[in-house]
Parts: sequence; structure tokens; C-alpha cells
Amino acid sequence: MKSRKIIVLGATGSIGSQTLDCIEEANRKSPGSFVVTGLSSNTNKAALLDSGARFPTAQLALQGIQDGSTGIHFTGIDAVSSLLDTADADLVVNGISGSAGLLASVRTLSSGKNLALANKESVVMGYSHLRILADRHGLSIIPVDSEHAALFQLISRIGADSIEELTITASGGPFRLKSERELENITPDEAARHPVWNMGRKISIDSATLANKGLELIEAVRLFGVPETRVKVLIHPESLVHALVRTIDGALYAHMSSPDMRLPIDIALHWPEEVPTLFGRLDLAGKTLHFEDPDTRRFPMLSLARKAACSGEAATIAYNAANEIAVEAFESGKLRFTGIVSVVAAVLEGDWTFPVPDLGSIFDIDAKARSMAHLAVTEYSC
Repeated sequence: MKSRKIIVLGATGSIGSQTLDCIEEANRKSPGSFVVTGLSSNTNKAALLDSGARFPTAQLALQGIQDGSTGIHFTGIDAVSSLLDTADADLVVNGISGSAGLLASVRTLSSGKNLALANKESVVMGYSHLRILADRHGLSIIPVDSEHAALFQLISRIGADSIEELTITASGGPFRLKSERELENITPDEAARHPVWNMGRKISIDSATLANKGLELIEAVRLFGVPETRVKVLIHPESLVHALVRTIDGALYAHMSSPDMRLPIDIALHWPEEVPTLFGRLDLAGKTLHFEDPDTRRFPMLSLARKAACSGEAATIAYNAANEIAVEAFESGKLRFTGIVSVVAAVLEGDWTFPVPDLGSIFDIDAKARSMAHLAVTEYSC
């Protein structure tokens, strides 16, 4: 097999570091399978240099710091863009966290590289523009989120024409059984401790509020071109079933594996080839699986996401921006855990039913929603 050239953006984060583990494992089994040509980090210079030592063929980009240190090839605000323009690659894994990942996704496709996408904000904020770029250049966008990677696999195998309904699952987070009153006094450290998945801090807090599942619902609507009424959410604490599809005849088909992000990452790295992997391999003997509907009264972020998905792209941009500001305020002690949903709801009360014609409009809407969210944080501050 010809070596595949890979760039990993957000290489020092959870997705990025697990991607590098997958590449090392693949090269151990089949030397030369992958060549890492680029790695980026926001500000974690030490970890980036360590990753560069593991993969000496990679050019290194440090986005959040202007730093002329030896070993770092690109620094500052344009570092990732410079890396994508300079380093050759067959596939870019975008593991950048937050809305900053959108421009990286745009630059990836504009430079003629396939995109393995773990940055959900790219889809929530600007998927229609990414799809146009991918189609123009004949490129693939491969979902890496566990739920959407599972849906991608199921739909690829069954065929979109046979599918009536999509279901994504949620663990329910660490507070699934807590009362509304108990939720008021949750601390950031408590919210960041996910009971199942090993993820970054912000996404773990989003899982605790179900905002992450709201974002993933929007992702499913955009990635697979279905109305939100055809996307269901089930609470599944064991996190062994990642997605289901219901076919026209009424049958349900499930994608199951142990909760290990290295499986969807490894699938994306090899796509469209199928290769044996031990990541996520599941033995069902002795396992009990539970499913329940989400409690949108205690966790309204999911209902707000549906409202945004129905309203259009501007509303989903506002949902994401307001949530990011609210989570930052919660982390800094300005907002209670339950105040996150109050801020997002307040922002979505605005009129977001207008079109989003270009990338500039995306960032204008994002800035407007952030400004409104800051005002709402002041109103709901603890």
C-alpha cells in the first residue's frame, strides 16, 4: 500500500493525540502505512515539540503564540493556514476545538486535501460552504465524531434510500440522575468529569448539559441531509451503541463498539479501505444495555438545538457561539451550571431566520451572537 500523508490539526488535544496513537499502531503493523507531514497546536508548545520528535517528518505549527523557537516551522495567527498551504497531505484530521476549527476546515478543502472532521463546529456553523468546496474539488469529508462516524458506516453499508430515521445516543453525562435543584450547584470540575469518554474539558462540560448532543443533532441534520424530525436522540449510559438507523421496513440497525475514539479515527485514516483493528472491539457477553428518552425539562439544551436546526444556519451559529461564551463564564465562576442554558435560550430569542450567503456572514453572525451572550451572562450571573 502506498504511504498516506497525514496532517493532524489540534495534535496535542484528545483527538489529535489519539490520532497519533492510531498512526503509530498502523505503522507498527505495516511499516510506512502513514507519513505525518504536519502537526499543529494552539499554545501547547512542549507537547507539540514532543509530537514532532515522534514524527520527525512533520512540519510544526503553533497557532496561538508568536514564537521563533527552533523546531517550530510556523507560529502566530496564520500558522495553520501556512502549514496547510505548505505541507503535502492526502488527509487532514481536524481535531481543533471550538469555532476556530471552521477556518481550518475551509483551508483544508481549499488546498485540495480530504478532511477527516472531528471539529463539530465546522458542521454546525458552515457545513453548506464546506460541502460546496468538497464537491468542487472532488474531496471527501469523513466524520470522526463517534456517533456520526457510526451513522456514516451504517448509511454507507445499507444505502441512504433505505433509511427512514437516524438515532444518535448520549451517555447522559455525569448528572443524568440529579434533580434540578442539585444541578444548580454543580462545579466546573464536576461537570468536566465524563463518566465514560476520555475527552477534552469543554466537550465534557457540553456533554454534562447535553449541549454536545444538541450540536451532534445539528451535525446529523447537516451531514446526512435530513430534517431534524428524522433524527432521534436516546440516552444510553453504557455508550456501547453509538448510532442506529431505522430502515423503511421498520427494522433498527445498530453500530456498536467499546467507547474508544481510536476506532472512528482509525476508520477515517484508512477510508475507504477496511482494515482489521482491535480498537473498540466489543464482547457483548454479560453486558446489559439501557435506553431512555432524554429529559429535556432538566436538560433543555437539546430542545434548543432542535429549535435552532429548524430555524436555519444563522440560528445554529448563534447556538454554538452562545454556548461557548456561557461555558467560558461557567468555568470562570461568573455563571451557574444551570445558567448556561439561560444564556443560550436568551440569545436564541433573537431573529436568526435570515440566510448565510458566505463565510464572512458566518463570522458576523458568530460575533453578534457572542455579544448578545456576554450581555446575557451579565443578566444571569451568580
